[in-house]
Amino acid sequence: MKSFRGIMAGTLILEVVVVALALPVVAKLGGGIGTGTGYLVLALIVALIGTCAILKRPWALWVIAVLHLVMIVSWVALTALGAIGVLFTLVWAYLLWLRRDVARRMAEGRLPSQQS
Repeated sequence: MKSFRGIMAGTLILEVVVVALALPVVAKLGGGIGTGTGYLVLALIVALIGTCAILKRPWALWVIAVLHLVMIVSWVALTALGAIGVLFTLVWAYLLWLRRDVARRMAEGRLPSQQS
């Protein structure tokens, strides 16, 4: 399922953009970029970009899940970051459901490209 890696990479980059948009919120409401919350957001941005490089590995989905868990737990520090974590966790759950559905259909031979 090589095409799914492209979808995962695109979703991660979109997530990087959305998390980066939390930086102005941290600057205004979170005490500034130089605080722990600012460093947390920057670390998440770097980790999400780095995760794009390991998508071929079978454990990459676990890394993504841990990053989302960190985002959800960070709700305590910055509500916006926790909300982003919940939103993208739902997106990833839907993507994984779609991947499972396509794999099931592929095994059954029911994909449109498999029809004769």
